[in-house]
Amino acid sequence: MKNICLVLVLILSTFALAQQQKNALPFPDSGGVTLPLDEYNKLLELAGKPTKRPEIPPQRFSLQCAELKLQVENQSVIGSVQLEGEVFRKGVNKIPLIKGMTILDARQDGKGVPLQQENGTEFAVLTGPGAFAITLTTGMPLRFEAGRASFRLPAPAASSARVILIVPGEHTSVNISPGLITSRSSDAGRTTIEATLVPGQPATLWWATRESAVQATPKEVRFLSDVKTLLSVSESELRVAALADITVVQGEPSQFSVDVPAGYEITGVTGASLDSNEMQGGTLILKVSPAQRHQFLISMERSLSDSKVGAPFLTFKNAQRETGEVLVEGTGTMELTATESGGLKRIDVKEISNHLRSLAHFSAQAAFRFHRQANEQPGLSLAWTRFPDSSVLAALAENASVTTLVTSEGKTLTEIRLTVKNQAQPFLKVMLPAGASILSAEVAGEKVKPVQGPDGNRVPLLRPGFRPAGPYEVSFVFMHSGAPFARKGGSELTLPSMDLPMSMLNWEVFLPERYQVKDFGGDVIAARLLPSSSKEEVLTSPISGFGAVMGGGIVGGILTSPAQLPQNPGEVGGVVLDSSGAVVSGARVSVTNPANGATMNAVTDASGRWIISNLSSGASKFQIAANGFNSLVQNFNYDASRPAEYVSNLSVATAAETVEVEAEAVNVSIHGKAAQFDRLQNYGKMPSNTASSNVVNLQRRVAGVLPVAIDVPRTGTSFQFARALVLDEETKVTFSYKSR
Repeated sequence: MKNICLVLVLILSTFALAQQQKNALPFPDSGGVTLPLDEYNKLLELAGKPTKRPEIPPQRFSLQCAELKLQVENQSVIGSVQLEGEVFRKGVNKIPLIKGMTILDARQDGKGVPLQQENGTEFAVLTGPGAFAITLTTGMPLRFEAGRASFRLPAPAASSARVILIVPGEHTSVNISPGLITSRSSDAGRTTIEATLVPGQPATLWWATRESAVQATPKEVRFLSDVKTLLSVSESELRVAALADITVVQGEPSQFSVDVPAGYEITGVTGASLDSNEMQGGTLILKVSPAQRHQFLISMERSLSDSKVGAPFLTFKNAQRETGEVLVEGTGTMELTATESGGLKRIDVKEISNHLRSLAHFSAQAAFRFHRQANEQPGLSLAWTRFPDSSVLAALAENASVTTLVTSEGKTLTEIRLTVKNQAQPFLKVMLPAGASILSAEVAGEKVKPVQGPDGNRVPLLRPGFRPAGPYEVSFVFMHSGAPFARKGGSELTLPSMDLPMSMLNWEVFLPERYQVKDFGGDVIAARLLPSSSKEEVLTSPISGFGAVMGGGIVGGILTSPAQLPQNPGEVGGVVLDSSGAVVSGARVSVTNPANGATMNAVTDASGRWIISNLSSGASKFQIAANGFNSLVQNFNYDASRPAEYVSNLSVATAAETVEVEAEAVNVSIHGKAAQFDRLQNYGKMPSNTASSNVVNLQRRVAGVLPVAIDVPRTGTSFQFARALVLDEETKVTFSYKSR
C-alpha cells in the first residue's frame, strides 16, 4: 500500500510541473531585442543622417594677455615679454607675436620655440589646439636727445598689455603716450613704473636725464624714389593715385617732403612706416619711423572745367634719383590724346607694372615711363573728346533659319529658328504683320508662352531654371491669314521685325506645286548668289595634317565657314546632311571611345556641324539620330594624331530603321586636291527648288501638334533666300504667279 501511495504522489507532482511549464511565457533568445516598428524606423533614420562635422573656429588663435618687464642698461632697453594665449585650430599655426622689437630668444616650457619673420613681424610656429605661454628675451635701442632719453615700445595685440620698466635715478619722471602709468616707486637709485598699454598700438616712453650721449656725426640722408602714377579722367574731375616706393641708401630720415601741384587737394595718404602727415603751404610732410624702405599711397584730385589738362607729377625733395611710370585711364566713352615731353617715354600698356595696373578700374588710354634728369622736367598734356554712352548689346542671333509654308488659300505658316548668344535680354520683341498671330514658342527645346504687349509680341529668350553658358536655339511659329491666290497675279510675304541683331537670315519659302512663280523681288537675294569658296582657294589652302571639309556651314551649296573644324589631336567632327544635301540641325551624335567604352555626345548646330574631343585611336563608331530620319551608325578607324571630319547623310524615315555604313573621312591630300574638290562640291549641294528637312519638320509639326488646323501642301516648290545684317526691320519677298 505504501508503494502505491508513493507512485501516486510522483505522478501528481510530474503533472503539476508540466502544467506550470505550459502556462509560463517563452523567453526571447539571448542577444535579440524586440522594438515597435516606429522606433525601428526612427533608429534607421538616425543612422542614415550624416555625422555632423566639427565646426572650424572662426579664428586661429587668441592672445589673452601680455606682460613686459624691461630695464634700461647703458644705451639699451632689455628685458622679457610674457605672452599667454590659446590656439584653436588643429595642426601647425603661425601666431604673430610682436613687431619692431629685436627678439633674442623665445621659449615655452623651457624649450625653444621656432620663429619666422614676415614683413618685420615675428611669428611663432605652434601646434594646436591648446593653450600656450611664451617668454621672449628682447632688446631695443635707446635714444638720447638734449636732456632727454626715450624709446619706442611696440605693444602686443593682446586683450590686455602691461609693462614694468626700471630706469636709472631716483624719482625719475617717466612719461608714456599712449598709455596709463598705474604705479611709480624709487629704490636704490632706480625708479620703477608700472603702466597699462593700448593693445596693438606702439607707445613712446621718455624721461629727463643728465647723462649726455655720445653724439655721432649724423650721416647725410640719401634715398631713391620711384613713383607710379595713375591718372583717371572722369566727367568732372581728374583723380591721381601715386604709389611711391622710397629706398634709403644712407642715413635715417625722419620725414619726407613732397611738392603738391597747385590746384590739387590731397584726399588720402597711407603707408606702413607713416607716423603722421601734414600740409605746410604747398608741401606735404610725411613723418616716418626708421626703416630702409618706405611705401606710400598718395591720392589727390582736382575739378575739371575744360577738356584738356596738364598731368601732375609728385616729386620727393632731395631724392638722389627719381624714376616712375604713368598710366592714363578714362571713364566712359572718349577719345583721349596724350602728348609727352621732357624725357617721358611712351610704352605699351602691357608693360606697366602689376601694382599700377591693379589700381586701374577703366580702360587704359596711354602709358609712359620716365627717369628724371637734372636739366629736364617730365610733362604730359591730356586732351579728350567725350562721346555719349550707348547701351550694351545684350543679345544677338548668330544666324536665323526661317521656313514658310504657303497654302493654296494664301495662308502662311512660318517657323523662325534663332541661334542666340544672350547676356541679359529676357524677351525678343516681335512686330507681327497685321493678321498674324504666334502659335507656339520654344527655348532650348522646352515650350514657353509668348506674351502680348502694347507695342508688339514678346517671345521669351530665357526660361525659369535655364542659365545658358553658350549659344542656344529659340524658335517660334506664327500664322498669317494672307490673301487667297487667283489664277494669276502677285503676292508678298513679310517676316516680322525683331529687336535682335542677326548676322545672317536664311529664308526658305515652300509654295504649292500648282502655282508657277517668277519675278522674285523684295529686300532679299537668292541664296545661290552668296559668295562661296572658290576652287583656287581650296587648291592653295595649307594642309593641316588631317582630312577635313574646307569650310564649315553651308552657303550657296558649299561648306564655307571654318569656325568648327577639328584642329587638335584627339578631335573628331562632321557635318550631317539629309538626302537632298541640306544640313540637319539638332541631330544627336554619340561617339564610342574604343579605349574605355565610354560614350561622348554632341548635337549638331545650325550649320549641321558637330565636334568631340579626347577620342583615343582605334576602331570606333558613331551613331546619329534626328527626328524624322532613320538612325545612322558609321564605323571608322580613327588616328588621334590626325583629327578628322566625316560627312553623314540621313534618309527620311519611313519605318523604324537603323542604317550601318563604313565612314570615310573627307581627306584633302596634297596629291588629290583637285579631285577631292569636285567631291566636296557634291557634299551640301542642294538641288534647285528641292525642299529641305526644315520643310518636312514643319509639316510634321503642324500635324496634330500646333493648336490650329491648317491644310499645308505636301508637295510643292522650295525657294531659298538670304539677307545679311538684319536688325529691327521687316524682311519682304515679292513674286508673280499663275496657275499651272
